[in-house]
Amino acid sequence: MILDVVSIFPEYLAPLDLSLIGKARRDGLLDLRVHDLRDFAHDRHRSVDDTPYGGGAGMVMKPQPWAEALDHVVASTADGGRPRVVIPGPGGMPFSQALARELAAEPWLTFACGRYEGIDERVYEYAADDLGLEVSVISLGDYVLNGGEVAVLAMVEAVARLLPGVIGNAESLVEESHEDGLLEYPVYTKPASWESAPGVAREVPSVLLSGDHGAIAAWRHQQRLERTAARRPDLLHPSQAVGGAGLEGLDASVATSADAPELMVLTRACWVAEIARYGMFGAGEETLDEVVAGVAEWQTWTWRSAGRLVASVRGRAHPDDATTWQIGRLMVAPDLQGRGLGRALLAFAEAQAPSGTAAYWLNTGSRSDRNLRIYRKAGYRVQPGEGAFPGTVDLVKRRR
Repeated sequence: MILDVVSIFPEYLAPLDLSLIGKARRDGLLDLRVHDLRDFAHDRHRSVDDTPYGGGAGMVMKPQPWAEALDHVVASTADGGRPRVVIPGPGGMPFSQALARELAAEPWLTFACGRYEGIDERVYEYAADDLGLEVSVISLGDYVLNGGEVAVLAMVEAVARLLPGVIGNAESLVEESHEDGLLEYPVYTKPASWESAPGVAREVPSVLLSGDHGAIAAWRHQQRLERTAARRPDLLHPSQAVGGAGLEGLDASVATSADAPELMVLTRACWVAEIARYGMFGAGEETLDEVVAGVAEWQTWTWRSAGRLVASVRGRAHPDDATTWQIGRLMVAPDLQGRGLGRALLAFAEAQAPSGTAAYWLNTGSRSDRNLRIYRKAGYRVQPGEGAFPGTVDLVKRRR
């Protein structure tokens, strides 16, 4: 990724040479270039600001130095690409983890650090209309800083750490705060018992020492819910309070074509890992019409919590063998996974098989290890050869 930063205080960006971001620069994962805006001012004082039209306090950054700086940045690569311009400012869209991921997918970002009362509005117009650049004004929070440099330091760190290879263990990115709308659970390390003062021992929660991974996952999720409710209740959707009692307490119904738009959204959310693993969308690239057709061709069941679609599964008699019951699209909203809902869905789908069913059939990706573990534990066995679709395997379980 290429990152350009334009500022009147280029030395402010020196911390980007430190820690993992600095290492990413040295390893060639990040091409970060800092430009001094005053290099594009041509008077003897290298002035970049002037008084505002219409009166008022403060100064406004002039358009000409900014136009020349952007021209210079755009011309700095020979491939004809165009950067996305990010301008930190309190009047912009809120910066979030989701936005950090969106920016991390860009090959080239240019940050424009404003100062004083801001940048002349015509610079935004010039960047968009004359240079054909996408311009995003992004706010770090509901407060005002002296300039954009502090915000750029925070944004670059949040974006760059998502780039492949920057964080040594990519799995550490999965359960962090805000990745699925919840704050992160509390973490502990050795010793298991720490004497913080004479006679005062502080213990690691016993569940973390139990070796029971299911209990640990449930405890961590509950901690995330409680921490989010206490610190950021605005983030907590009522559906995320779903407990570990399977499908109990959820509103179940048979899907109709009216559910197709939400089913499509749930499918795409659940297929993110498959997309990353196989480089394909599979079910995640279905059109709305195809989802509607699927509802007509299969028996599809949905479960909702507080009005939100959180789970679904479907089944039908196999087109080539009426004694085989096909089960498909077993889906649980990503933020509710790991609490037994998937196993409950599978048991429910099996129970819907008509009398005369001799076997249950499933299909999943050949490298989808988590799915394969769940299905094998439920009694399914992988069949020889490739599955019904490229890159997949079929699994069969005999009905008792």
